[in-house]
Amino acid sequence: MTVGMPIRRLWPEPSTQPLDDAALTALYGRPDAEPRLRVNFVTSLDGAVSVDGYSAGLSGEPDKRVFGLLRMVCDALVVAAGTLRHEAYRAVRLNERRRAWRRAHGLTDYPTPVVVSGSLDLDPTQAVFADAPTRPIVLTHADAEPPPGLTDVADLLRCGTGRVDLAAGLAELHRRGLTQLLCEGGPHLLGALTAADLVDELCLTVSPLLAGPGPGRITAGHSVSPRHLPLRHVLAADDGVLLLRHARR
Repeated sequence: MTVGMPIRRLWPEPSTQPLDDAALTALYGRPDAEPRLRVNFVTSLDGAVSVDGYSAGLSGEPDKRVFGLLRMVCDALVVAAGTLRHEAYRAVRLNERRRAWRRAHGLTDYPTPVVVSGSLDLDPTQAVFADAPTRPIVLTHADAEPPPGLTDVADLLRCGTGRVDLAAGLAELHRRGLTQLLCEGGPHLLGALTAADLVDELCLTVSPLLAGPGPGRITAGHSVSPRHLPLRHVLAADDGVLLLRHARR
């Protein structure tokens, strides 16, 4: 089934035929074996992570379509607490068609939300917690003190002392059966994951906009050694949006 604005493959094997959801799902899909951390971001042509302070200003129908498919195929959705607050995350829900796909592939109806927070400055009444169909996990460290009510709506996973040990946290998620992870940011979390060499894949939407100076990049934090991620495919929508997928070999 094809929904909304057509998306076509430019590389490899260019095709003029629009990709339906089944074809898009096959292109992104789920790896057969190894645990995997996939990161999904949108950027402007000049590298901005937001317009007027929010990523929604860069996103359009094609990006949202792939965004929904990536959520459909993952086991858990990883997001930093700052992004959760700033973007006002709601409960992670999928429509019936996508829930049916997950059930057919032996998955739970919804991916598990995983919130990364060193300070535990979180609001238990935010919909992503209070209205969650699947109990969220908060990845934090041994010294962080939760606010009242947080443990009523989420499980705490403590890894590290003084700061979150991301490698240990992801290993524990894998042990719990959450092996296919989708990270939606923000930039400091991507920077930390890159520094720890934990990023297996980057799905990047390039919006045909020049945002100008001011906004930050999709990654932030301390300098790290460059990491090579080979290009896997290039898709294009009729509005000029490019959808790139880079992944380790």
